[in-house]
Amino acid sequence: MDDRPCPNGSEKVKWVSPGWLENHLDDNMSIIDCQPNIHDYIAEHIPGAVFLNEEFLRAVKRGLCGQFMCQKAVEPYYQRAGIRNDTPVLVYTGKGAVKGFGDGLEQTMMAYGLTRYGHDNVYILNGGLERWKAEGRPLTQEFPKRDVGDFTGEVRDYYINYKDFVEAKDRDDVIVLDARPPPVYEGKGPWRKGGHIPGAVNLPWASLMSKDNPRLLKPVEEIRELAENAGATKDKLVICSCGTGREATNEFNTFKWLLGYPRVKLHEGAFTEWTSYPDNPTVMGKSPR
Repeated sequence: MDDRPCPNGSEKVKWVSPGWLENHLDDNMSIIDCQPNIHDYIAEHIPGAVFLNEEFLRAVKRGLCGQFMCQKAVEPYYQRAGIRNDTPVLVYTGKGAVKGFGDGLEQTMMAYGLTRYGHDNVYILNGGLERWKAEGRPLTQEFPKRDVGDFTGEVRDYYINYKDFVEAKDRDDVIVLDARPPPVYEGKGPWRKGGHIPGAVNLPWASLMSKDNPRLLKPVEEIRELAENAGATKDKLVICSCGTGREATNEFNTFKWLLGYPRVKLHEGAFTEWTSYPDNPTVMGKSPR
């Protein structure tokens, strides 16, 4: 990826290089640091970035954990971070210099949340803070002065609810991708039932990323080949699933915005919601069925 946004079009989410960001630090743009812990941000961040953790996006709903919040509950967080509807937002994360437990999904989760709730112009820093630092670009401990933003949202139809998921998942024109690591997909997870949703194909989100940096995309042609080898072709409705809906944000962003698939949905309830119904079956092992 060079110093132009990718894709180089009107997509709502685009990936940019550290070089592109450094050249645009003085632009009218909100920069969101979503490192895993506030102490990571305090220790080091990109100049102009404000800290906003992804956790505000979800809470318990009718006893089920990890459910996305309503629009009115989310808007104040975006506003206090200075986000406006007419101003681009760049998101990035890192492993975390203090806590060290960032997995890279913080920035895909934040990007999904922004577009889900109505923002039209989001950038993801390809490679995150690790790549920024490796290239010797500036860091700071200063907190920027930011006015409250005026962001107001509208919830977009990017997700599939439980009822529609049950009706759609076994259709011939649908593929369900499970973004979790293979051992978890095969049965070694914390849920009341192990394995995966019947018919779901395992495409680990980390397989689309650099081995040495889970915030750095592999070349687009490699990602496209991995997707097609998994059976995710552009003629199908691609439903991105995982354990709680978080890992799947990586694949939702990748398929919808980077690869340009026409029909992509996020299964926000994911395996957690599926196994909350005791009668729902699961499949153990490597085979989808």
